[in-house]
Amino acid sequence: MTLFTSPNDNIPRCGWCAATEDYIAYHDDEWGYPVADDIRLFEKICLESFQSGLSWRTILTKRDNFRAAFAGFDFRKMAQFDDRDVDRLLQDTGIVRHRGKIEAVINNAQRCCELVDAEGSFAAFIWGFEPKDEGAIPQTRSTSPASVALSEELKKRGWRFVGPTTAFAFMQAMGLINDHATGCASRDKATQARAAFTPPVRNPS
Repeated sequence: MTLFTSPNDNIPRCGWCAATEDYIAYHDDEWGYPVADDIRLFEKICLESFQSGLSWRTILTKRDNFRAAFAGFDFRKMAQFDDRDVDRLLQDTGIVRHRGKIEAVINNAQRCCELVDAEGSFAAFIWGFEPKDEGAIPQTRSTSPASVALSEELKKRGWRFVGPTTAFAFMQAMGLINDHATGCASRDKATQARAAFTPPVRNPS
């Protein structure tokens, strides 16, 4: 676990920010802060699926293109995509043109509609997997018992491209765990944001 201090502002950040300036705003304003919006959560899990085998920088620089191509990641709209949309997306040079991943996120949109109907919201379902005790030094693992459980439950419900590593990266980004490095200026901010955040509650079974 390392820190990166930008010469532009002398603020200590997680070491991965050193890879590119593109990461700094994402790190400072988004990564690790709790989210309760279903669309944002669905967008992120889709983008993590697309990242599999690639760098996050590749996905981040194409994020606006992904949003345009996938109806703003409105899962109810995406659930209506058909083979013509798959063909359209495979021709879109602004996104990652991987048929398996494209078909997976369309499938996942359909499964997300089912999940929301059953649970009340995607956010309520997701926050049910927040670990009570993280217990690990930040940025020393790529999976956790909570990410394994989330991955297994999503797969049981028919989701694809949502393995434990993808689920863990999603949980890091969406604030279910605070994996900012010790000494990073955003770690305490993320902790405070979580303390002020009230997770949505699932429908009673």
